[in-house]
Amino acid sequence: MKKEYNFLNKINFPSDLKKVSESDLQKVADELREEMIDAVSVTGGHLGASLGVVELTVALHYIFNTPNDKLIWDVGHQCYPHKILTGRKDKIRTLRQGGGLSGFTKRLESEYDTFGAAHSSTSISSALGIAEANKLSNKSNNVVAVIGDGAISAGMAYEAMNNAGASKTKMIVILNDNDMSIARPVGAMGTYLAKIFSGKIYFSLRETIKLITSAFSKRFSAKAGKAEDLLRSAVTGGTLFSSLGFYYIGPIDGHDLNSLIPILKNARDSKHEGPILIHVKTKKGKGYSFAEKAKDNYHGVSKFNVKTGEQSKNSSKIPSYTKVFANTLVQHAKKDSKIVAITAAMPDGTGLDIFRKEFPKRTFDVGIAEQHAVTFAAGLATENFKPYAAIYSTFLQRAYDQVVHDVAIQSLPVRFAIDRAGLVGADGPTHAGSFDITYLSTLPNFIVMAASDEAELVKMINTSTEINDRPSAFRYPRGIGRGSILPSINEKIEIGKSRIIQEGNKLAILNFGARLHETQRAAENLKKKGVNITVVDARFAKPLDENLIWQLATTHEAIITIEEGSIGGFGSHVVEFLSKKGLMDSDLKFRSMKLPDTFIDQDTPENMYRIANLDSNSIEEKVLDVLNSNIILQKQK
Repeated sequence: MKKEYNFLNKINFPSDLKKVSESDLQKVADELREEMIDAVSVTGGHLGASLGVVELTVALHYIFNTPNDKLIWDVGHQCYPHKILTGRKDKIRTLRQGGGLSGFTKRLESEYDTFGAAHSSTSISSALGIAEANKLSNKSNNVVAVIGDGAISAGMAYEAMNNAGASKTKMIVILNDNDMSIARPVGAMGTYLAKIFSGKIYFSLRETIKLITSAFSKRFSAKAGKAEDLLRSAVTGGTLFSSLGFYYIGPIDGHDLNSLIPILKNARDSKHEGPILIHVKTKKGKGYSFAEKAKDNYHGVSKFNVKTGEQSKNSSKIPSYTKVFANTLVQHAKKDSKIVAITAAMPDGTGLDIFRKEFPKRTFDVGIAEQHAVTFAAGLATENFKPYAAIYSTFLQRAYDQVVHDVAIQSLPVRFAIDRAGLVGADGPTHAGSFDITYLSTLPNFIVMAASDEAELVKMINTSTEINDRPSAFRYPRGIGRGSILPSINEKIEIGKSRIIQEGNKLAILNFGARLHETQRAAENLKKKGVNITVVDARFAKPLDENLIWQLATTHEAIITIEEGSIGGFGSHVVEFLSKKGLMDSDLKFRSMKLPDTFIDQDTPENMYRIANLDSNSIEEKVLDVLNSNIILQKQK
């Protein structure tokens, strides 16, 4: 820590927190909030959500006996104060850095991180699993899941609540209701929570019931309690959570420790058989004026000036791949009224906020519901619309059954704009786009493209507008482009056709995706050493450019494939073709350069690709190794 605090300096673990008097807990919370703001100003990260749960975090660790009592944070965007209080205070300025703390909960990092998370809506399911394990093991420890109002709108959360209510297993779910997920919560549930649960009439009536029941006998109180249930039902129209088998408590002020402490204690000590849901109202960005005023409440921030709130900005004038996608789609949509765009709670992250400004009625934000997003797009496609489902690679994983069953089998022309392809840096393995090449290329009827630069991305979007008989996908990385001149929206590419970047002899590299510039850099260095290789921008993982691959295999000694994806992807399909055609029966050498069979921890993208051996030095070294060259490769410093 940089600053001396009256309380926080003495708190390293929850056991230290419990030594603080209840009357001083708000002071602890204030210091915790100050320390977190300062730390994230250095590292960047998910500040807004963490600011909103400072008091709740203090209360939870004060009341519950963690790590024996299990505390599960949904998504993990709000886990920074939790990390500071659980033995990681001195490392908090390593958040999201290479070799530092993860930006999410991570089981390998701490025993206090009960369940790892970075995607939403998993907390209730995992908490129920832990609670059931406790029952089977005759353990009596508490299990608490904290989930946001955005995350609880996902179908998985309801599946879990339905199961929990039916099982009558004791567990506590805390609904952290801040009226804002990454974007504003979408759908009827958000409105339901905002209007009903926070209603003054309902709250005052509940307080009246409490006063009445406290003054009379247990027998009367029991009857009054039933009356209160009826009242609750009358006011809310049948509380959703109660109907699912949860005992509902709330809403309560999530920033008022005088309310949080006794309610959490009562829930902890309750003999109620079954799950309990505590509805907590919080404010995202609480306690930092710049965050409170920001449109996204500082959900994800870069490094920033604490005094001014000003975030570090990329000074490059080169647009990001995301922006290129959005602007290109807007141009096409102006000419084609059938083009519509779908996002799953990520309009800003996918660039569809730009599309929405131009075409609000043709933009659909379905909330945190990737499965629904895909099938919704499929429905649009059946009516001759041209849906573009803009979803991060790592989030599309959540909808794989829908991609197979609802799109591919029916050969519906849904266009998948796959952002964050490849390694993404500070968010680490949970957000890396490592598997989409593999899981899409295995599907019949699919066209799978990868852009080597922003100009190629434009051409692929252009091409996708005319693919009307089957699904297609084009993938592109996070961050700014290469500075390439963008073509017009009329320039398309032939399906399944690669392009030759340079011609050489002996060895050919088939690059699929955004490693092309590293491949070209390696080729330039090799040329200086007298080694001339062929470099190809493959463009398509499916369908393959079989004619060109045949030609290269019969005129070169060796072929190397390169991709920003896992095993089973582009390289696997190339070697399958070579094998099927008998081209591997001769002396042809083949190597596949891909992401290693491991999850790579967060770091800068450059370092992550170096670890993955997908940088120019590694490519150069691989070429020389394959050719059995006696040239000594000098590693660039």
